[in-house]
Amino acid sequence: MDKQLQDLKEKAGKGRNFESPPLHLWHPPLSGDIPIRITADGGWYHDGGKIERESLVRVFASILRREEDGEYYLVTPGEKWRIDVELHPLVVTDVEVLEGGGEQVLQATLNTGKRVDIGEEHPLFLESAVGDIAAIRLRHGLTALFTRAAWYRLVEMAQEIDGVASVRSGNCTFKLVVN
Repeated sequence: MDKQLQDLKEKAGKGRNFESPPLHLWHPPLSGDIPIRITADGGWYHDGGKIERESLVRVFASILRREEDGEYYLVTPGEKWRIDVELHPLVVTDVEVLEGGGEQVLQATLNTGKRVDIGEEHPLFLESAVGDIAAIRLRHGLTALFTRAAWYRLVEMAQEIDGVASVRSGNCTFKLVVN
């Protein structure tokens, strides 16, 4: 791993909340571009080589945000590096139904291992760029596209609601087809 990548990892990992770092509080000036690319299938690459260490991908994903200019940045309290994202920075690798309090909630597992409940805070939408496959909105302007397996699993959970294939999660209903 080159020095620039290692330095960023070390700065990101010092004394921070790994679950939900306060990215909204960090506004350093742009440090520049770093040759990190996230492919449409969720692969992370640095200088053309795949980043194989899952722990490194998780650290970087935890400090990733999309800003109003539509660009993606790795952000620490003192640095901000622009990276390239082909489609969505994260992918949903699985989805399951959780029952609780008389209500069903769909929980998505991301390629980083993080789990998020689909609902008002993390709504489902259909991505037209890839044939209307489901994706979810995440914190900090991020999104995650369902993998083929997770999409098929979600479709199996669908029910016909008002004549349209849909899924329910909490008090939200999401259509799985474009009208």
